[in-house]
Amino acid sequence: MSLSEEEAFLTLHADLPRQGPGLPEDVHWALEGLEVGREARILDAGCGPGADLETLAEARPMARIEGIEQIPHLADEARERLGHFTNVQVTTGDMGALSDFYDFIWSAGAIYFLGVTEGLRLWRQSLALGGAIAFSEPVLDPDAPQAAKEFWADYPQVTDYAGLKARVEAAGFEVVDHRPLGTAAWAAYYMPLAARVARLRAGADAELEPVLAEAEREITLWRAAPDHVRYELMLVRPGTGPS
Repeated sequence: MSLSEEEAFLTLHADLPRQGPGLPEDVHWALEGLEVGREARILDAGCGPGADLETLAEARPMARIEGIEQIPHLADEARERLGHFTNVQVTTGDMGALSDFYDFIWSAGAIYFLGVTEGLRLWRQSLALGGAIAFSEPVLDPDAPQAAKEFWADYPQVTDYAGLKARVEAAGFEVVDHRPLGTAAWAAYYMPLAARVARLRAGADAELEPVLAEAEREITLWRAAPDHVRYELMLVRPGTGPS
């Protein structure tokens, strides 16, 4: 039976610890930088298999924590991973259509599905008074090497940090703090992914060839310019600008 493009993607990405770059220390930095309370209502928007949900649950055991993920298989992985936490709930759904209020929204590498300005405007409607958002988004400097430019070629909305800040402000938010995700954060995603590509290639499944080749190309480009292929982790709050 021929695999669909979606089935091939899920076969490649199944059972990986993360679906994008990041480390627990990034979550802790955001929680502390935004002074997220011990009993806060927290949402992980686009939670994937639950790596950051797990860190949030461990860091704020008295908080009410939710994860929302549109891909059912990844949501199921998150539920299994977080099953022993009594304060965590995972929902399969659209992170652009929230129906509750939160003190803190965390989103690792997922807001680009909505657009930074558009996503922040939507999420602002679900922020409790005094609430804040932390998200990571690609950035690309104009003088970045060609490998970095090729890495983000399929994401024409990518800008440098100044452009990202402007998109945040266009949504009526202000930047509290920001920092790039380091090389170790990318390695935490790409090393398991590279190992899985190697295992799947050993099985010689020709139907997976396109997604395996694309993953290998992505990893090769990252390795060619690890200091320039990056996300910026942004801590933002609603401001007084236009929304």
